[in-house]
Formats: sequence, C-alpha cells, structure tokens
Amino acid sequence: MTAHYEADIVAWASEQARLLRSGRFDLLDTEHIAEEIEDVGKSEQRELASRMAVLLCHLIKWQHQPARQGASWLATIKTQRERVQRRLRQTPSLGQCLHDADWLADAWDDARDAAAKETGIAYEKFPECCPWRMEDVLSPDWLPLLPELR
Repeated sequence: MTAHYEADIVAWASEQARLLRSGRFDLLDTEHIAEEIEDVGKSEQRELASRMAVLLCHLIKWQHQPARQGASWLATIKTQRERVQRRLRQTPSLGQCLHDADWLADAWDDARDAAAKETGIAYEKFPECCPWRMEDVLSPDWLPLLPELR
C-alpha cells in the first residue's frame, strides 16, 4: 500500500477501491475498510436523528407557542417529515431507529435543547420523553395539541 489511512483518507479510499476491483484482496487494509463501512451506517443514523430532532423541535414549538404558529413552522415540519420519510424509503433498515429507545431519547433531547434555546422556555418545562407516537410525528396531517387540551 502506498496511501496511508491516517495520512490521506481520500487517496487511501481510491487505492482500496482499485485493489478491490483488481482482486488484490491480500493487500487490502481490511480493518480500516470495516471501520469505514460501519461509519457509513452511523452517518445515515446521524442524518436521520438530525432531521428528526428538527422535526420534533418544531412540533414542541408548535405545541408550546400557539401564538407564534405560522406558515414557516408548518413548512419546516412538512419538509422534515418528507426528508425523514425519504431516508426511510432509501434505507429501510433505518426504520429500526424509530423503535430504539436510546436513539429516540437522543433525538428528543436534541429537540428539547433546541426548542428551549429558540423559545426561551426552560428545558425542564418540556416532557422528559417524547410524548407522541412516531406514527403521529411522521403523519402529514398531525399536529400536537396544546398541553392543556390533552
């Protein structure tokens, strides 16, 4: 190998692809290849979590700031729902994340944190766990009710 993983990952990746295509399996950097393959999955999960956090943040704001509800928030909610659904269609195994309590807790915490910063409402005022079913969160016509109307 002439390209080293730590020194230039792009050159390393090109070299590894060339070695794979030419059948030179004995020269492959299998440990780093395995890490990179795992990182692809983690990257997809991070993107989904980021989109979910933005969606949940806007749903929190919608619920807790009814006087500020407007077309911009609805547009963000619609866009994030569509992008989450697209990710799930393109990578069906990501659907497991929506049923993983730890993954969902992380996305919810990120949403609560962003909502607290954007609204000025104390983080602790928002529910500790996501109070909504994922089916509702992703439903195109669903919006949360005001806390006192539940």
